[in-house]
Amino acid sequence: MRLQELVARAAGLHPHRAAVRFDGCRGEPPASRTYATVLGLALELTAFLQKHCDQRGRCEIGLYCSPGINLPSWILGILQVPAAYAPIDPDTPPTVSTYFMKKSNLQYVLVENDKINKFQMSHAGWFYHNSSAIEHIGLTLFQMSSSNTDFSSEVDNRKSKCEPFKAVGNSQPGVCPDQTKVKTSEAGYMDAGQKDTLAYVLHTSGTTGIPKIVRVPHKCIVPNIQHLKSLFEITQDDVLFLASPLTFDPSVVELFLALTSGASILIVPNTIKMMPVELSAALFHHHHVTVLQATPTLLRRFGAHIIKSRVLSANTSLRVLALGGEAFPVLSLLKSWKHKENKTSIFNLYGITEVSSWATCYKIPEEVFSADFRTDFPIPLGSPLLGTKVEVRDANGSAVLEGEGQIFIGGEERVCFLDDEITVPLGTMRETGDFVRVRDAKLFFLGRKDNQIKRHSKRFNIEYLQQVAEDLCQVEACAVTWYQQEKLILFVLPKDDFEERETFKELQKRLPAYAVPDEIVVIQALPLTSHGKVDISELNKIYQNHLNSRRRDSKLSDAEELWERLQYLWKSVLGLQCDSTGISKDAVFLYSGGDSLKALRFYEEIEMSVGKAVPGLLEVILSHSIEEVYRHILKMLFADEEQSVNPDNAVKRKLGGNRGDEFHGKYIKLTSERGLEIASRLIPFIALNRGNSFFSINFTKSSVQPKNTVQVGVEPLQQPSSLHSKIPGVMKSHVQGSELENRMLTLENKANKNDHSSVQQIHAECSHSSVAELALCVRWKSNTRKCVDASPLVIIQAKEEVSAAVYIGSHSHAMQAIDLDLGKIKWEKTLGDRIESSACVSKCGNFIVVGCYDGLVYVLQSADGEIHWTFVTEDAVKSSAVVDPSSGLVYIGSHDQHVYALDIYKKVCIWKLHCEGGAVFSSPCLSSFPHHLYVATLGGLLLAVNPVTGNKIWKSDLGKPLFSSPHCNETYICVGCVDGNLYCYTHSGEKVWQFSTNGPVFSSPCLSSLTKQEIFFGSHDCFIYCCNMEGNLLWKFEATSSVYGTPFIFQSDDLNNKILLAAVSTDGKVWILNAKSGTAEGVDKLPGEVFSSPVVWGTKLVVGCRNDYVYCLDLYIAGKSNS
Repeated sequence: MRLQELVARAAGLHPHRAAVRFDGCRGEPPASRTYATVLGLALELTAFLQKHCDQRGRCEIGLYCSPGINLPSWILGILQVPAAYAPIDPDTPPTVSTYFMKKSNLQYVLVENDKINKFQMSHAGWFYHNSSAIEHIGLTLFQMSSSNTDFSSEVDNRKSKCEPFKAVGNSQPGVCPDQTKVKTSEAGYMDAGQKDTLAYVLHTSGTTGIPKIVRVPHKCIVPNIQHLKSLFEITQDDVLFLASPLTFDPSVVELFLALTSGASILIVPNTIKMMPVELSAALFHHHHVTVLQATPTLLRRFGAHIIKSRVLSANTSLRVLALGGEAFPVLSLLKSWKHKENKTSIFNLYGITEVSSWATCYKIPEEVFSADFRTDFPIPLGSPLLGTKVEVRDANGSAVLEGEGQIFIGGEERVCFLDDEITVPLGTMRETGDFVRVRDAKLFFLGRKDNQIKRHSKRFNIEYLQQVAEDLCQVEACAVTWYQQEKLILFVLPKDDFEERETFKELQKRLPAYAVPDEIVVIQALPLTSHGKVDISELNKIYQNHLNSRRRDSKLSDAEELWERLQYLWKSVLGLQCDSTGISKDAVFLYSGGDSLKALRFYEEIEMSVGKAVPGLLEVILSHSIEEVYRHILKMLFADEEQSVNPDNAVKRKLGGNRGDEFHGKYIKLTSERGLEIASRLIPFIALNRGNSFFSINFTKSSVQPKNTVQVGVEPLQQPSSLHSKIPGVMKSHVQGSELENRMLTLENKANKNDHSSVQQIHAECSHSSVAELALCVRWKSNTRKCVDASPLVIIQAKEEVSAAVYIGSHSHAMQAIDLDLGKIKWEKTLGDRIESSACVSKCGNFIVVGCYDGLVYVLQSADGEIHWTFVTEDAVKSSAVVDPSSGLVYIGSHDQHVYALDIYKKVCIWKLHCEGGAVFSSPCLSSFPHHLYVATLGGLLLAVNPVTGNKIWKSDLGKPLFSSPHCNETYICVGCVDGNLYCYTHSGEKVWQFSTNGPVFSSPCLSSLTKQEIFFGSHDCFIYCCNMEGNLLWKFEATSSVYGTPFIFQSDDLNNKILLAAVSTDGKVWILNAKSGTAEGVDKLPGEVFSSPVVWGTKLVVGCRNDYVYCLDLYIAGKSNS
């Protein structure tokens, strides 16, 4: 059966029923035509066309018109010739319609009489009149001029190579059918050249490339009509709306669902479709439409109020709502639209024009709309329609039964002809470019291949962001674009209570970091294509205009305007109230609620706002106050105004040669210089830093095993070579000599006796997990009076009279030494500015080395905190120092873009190296074999340096800032990057692999001899990762917020001798994980954000917190006493 035959059968049963209604919505009565009248006019047109058109071979006739009362007669008149109709939208740009007519090789075009002038002006010289107009039918026939019949060369100019979207059989992707032998089914081919094969000719939208011509046989579309009639239960009493333009193949379904059932099709002018109030009145008040097929975007154009009050109200006329052509709306949004007493059946349709029209259908169960049904219920694509075959294949072409893959659609006779195809094998399957997840034999739409983007090194579909944004109560409708493949922009049609800042906060809560938009742009209406889908090109134009407007506005007239704009951007990025309240000139970004990721955004916003690049800006944002950020930009923008900057307030430091004591009058008066005398007194000790960095001196092995032992993963590259024979790869920390073990046992007993009451008191603060095996409880906490972002240094000395100590600095400028067992402050020293650098211990054990925001490297006596020496750099020192265990040299980086080698005993700088742009924020890493120093910069460079001479050995440019500190073992160096990757290099500088996460990696990798083949690190995507030395994922654990700090590996007899991993997330959670499986063994939450990294000794975990305190937590098996 052909379409026109199905209509003729319905007309025979219902000749006097209204087949078509047209409402101009201008106050005039609507017009209607009965089936008998529609068919009568169609027959007249058929006779006319048969007389004037050459019918030899295939006949295709263009139809250049707008929808009107005569539309069904025009289409049927063409079909009965027999010919295929090829709709041409008068509102389409002439270049597109000309391309379609030429590429389709149309010889004839029927033009609506009142569109003749427009047609002739748009296509001058291409067609001539072939007959007089058929006045009462309202059409005029044009025939192509003979001079223009050969247009193939021009078309070929526009399409120089074959499209990748072709028939898929034995053919290869990207190869045209005429170049490939395609396997044929036994039934043979479908032939487009036969007279009565084709029903209509369309072109795809061309949004992903050059538009494709699609010729649709009757045998392909008729099964669609028949099956959907049954699913929708269409009867002669139904009224269907022609929502889709004629150039969009769902219009065929709308027309012929009605006309083959004796039902009515309602047509309104295109302008009315753009007016939600008028359209909803016509559909549901005047004509009582019962079946509506639409794109979700078209439905959203009504707005929530109209959808609730008319479309999906309790007493709506709408019986069937079928949504297709785009991703199905999130269920929570549909539930908010649908009245609890509404009875409308809602369907999800899926299909592609290349296998016209729909391929699958799913009826949403009524129970999902009940109030207590979960809103995250995923909506599947549904079952294949009559005659349709659906397959899911992976990248290799293999069938996917569970998991993700691309959909292929076809069927024995569900076959269309693309572009120049004349014959196509029956059963051909077409690639869709759409990806789905297969679960329990159901297909769940993930998004188009074209909408997949790579951001922060993670691939995802931008429709994911749209779905989450739609679910927000303050968003009426939205759309997303990946502007110039650089910026993720969310366009929002807001509700009355919309606030951009709050929306950003909600999105950050619900989305991984890589999916949070760069910008939200508020618009008044979503621009649509003629097919009723969101017009991405128009959105990009809107954003371009938005940028142009900002750039015009960004032409700063003076320094005052720069200051005002800087404050606005500061508040915007930090999510502060954008009111008239000023920002303190001393405010530092990272301590005003910022983090490294927000700093990157602030940096990009500033450069966008001022309209030019500002070298060195990121380093200033991370290190200095807003006033200094302002002055840095001012120097770049207004060079002639530089003299107006107050030099007294500017940060101006000069490298003072090799002796820091030359500058003590400028900063802090130095006291006694007993350095060489102190250094000569070597103290046996063990020192632990973040990420299992371990340093030990003067210990001997002992065969004595105390009752309670703890193992700490040693980073052997930090040991002097002489220690390799004395300290095993897995260190028994309590058994490094009888002197140490006796001291530890004595001290434990003393601590339990003396501190019993205070420990008991603090026990009340604990929060134990009912499922966790380990419990964490606050042993002590020390108030530093400002945020603690530095990580602790823990030193255990062999001398019994000297207790183990924690050394840590704070933003209060205070450096504290704290008794590890008792929590008592041994000493406190106030330095010149904030301290974010983590301390390290000198080779001799007598000195602590720490960097400071004032640009100094402080060398303090470990016993009393007195200053031994200061060394001056030219900018803030946030980098943490590392000591060469053989030479005793100290290596440290600065925001002045240098790395320094310091001899703290002779008080000289041995060498300094400029790191080619980009501050050194992270800590250097020292390798013993080969003897290399590795340095990472905010300019994206990873450098290997000779530690003796300071000469560069090799460098690698990763392209994005490196906040993570490089860590190494005997074979590899690893470092994290804000592009979301963990990179692995050999010691000779060859990149071995990169492991991708879903967010920036600020955490440093932890490599431990306890787990020699594993690397542990955290990411801003809220996961803690474990991968092997080949870069393969072993496990990942989802924390409750971003993971900034570096994990720590440890093992203790008191904790069932398991190899455990301590990690912290920025929301204050302290996680104890099984290092082998990644399962949670214990968790506790500190009352503040945590950017510090934990260090564990025995069963004590030490970490800093942004609530101003340093915490020591006891770890013990739940149910047992931890005393």
